Amino acid sequence: MIPSFFIAHGAPLLAIEDNEYTQFLGQLGQTLPQPKAVVLFSAHWESATQKVSEIDEYQTIHDFGGFPDALYQIQYPAKGSQTIAHDIEELFRKYEIPFEVETNRGLDHGAWVVLRLLYPNADIPVVAMSVNPRLQPEDQYSIGKALSALREKDVLIIGSGGTVHNLRALEWRENVVHEWALGFDEWLERHLKTWDLDALFKYESTAPNARLAVPAYGNEHFIPIFYAMGAADDARKATLLHRSYRYGSLSHSVWQFG
Repeated sequence: MIPSFFIAHGAPLLAIEDNEYTQFLGQLGQTLPQPKAVVLFSAHWESATQKVSEIDEYQTIHDFGGFPDALYQIQYPAKGSQTIAHDIEELFRKYEIPFEVETNRGLDHGAWVVLRLLYPNADIPVVAMSVNPRLQPEDQYSIGKALSALREKDVLIIGSGGTVHNLRALEWRENVVHEWALGFDEWLERHLKTWDLDALFKYESTAPNARLAVPAYGNEHFIPIFYAMGAADDARKATLLHRSYRYGSLSHSVWQFG
């Protein structure tokens, strides 16, 4: 059964950089079994009701400003999968999870930056999914859990965000990692590896430096980890594949679940 993953999408510049993290993601895409499709929950698509994309071919959304022109020239023309989208909708009906179908929205950079590094040829069908940062972590986990059966069909489920993502705390020195960021990620590592849902669901009050690592204005980047975890509830095994940092605290973490 194919694992699920939480993958940090970092800053948009990753799309044109060659560094330790981009090289890792490129290698990861080559070593994973080729999936039938990718279901991706992006931090950059928020909605009050869960959205499921039924798209034939995605447009590429350049949802950022002030970056080099080369970024705005990138296109990632991934195809959708009506079949997998309908499977998702059936599972949501089964588990009584409200949802709405989206037929127009393209792929935001939280999706295409990661997908382009994993699958540069855009040859894997994609079903884009929204996240709801106002839900309780238990409910985000339950949405992922409802989709766990898709992994038996070789569907790759990804949560794309960042475990430490505080834009107001960034420093542009490359060789400095803030202790508070590392402390939060180390706490997260301990509790993910033991699948300690009680502590994880209460991370805001139990994790050190939680308000710095996951500020109230930016929790949408952290919560995709719960969707990805839920999709591997049957296995409850977490493996840290990569962790590095940019700009003092912006984490590049890749977690495998299952």
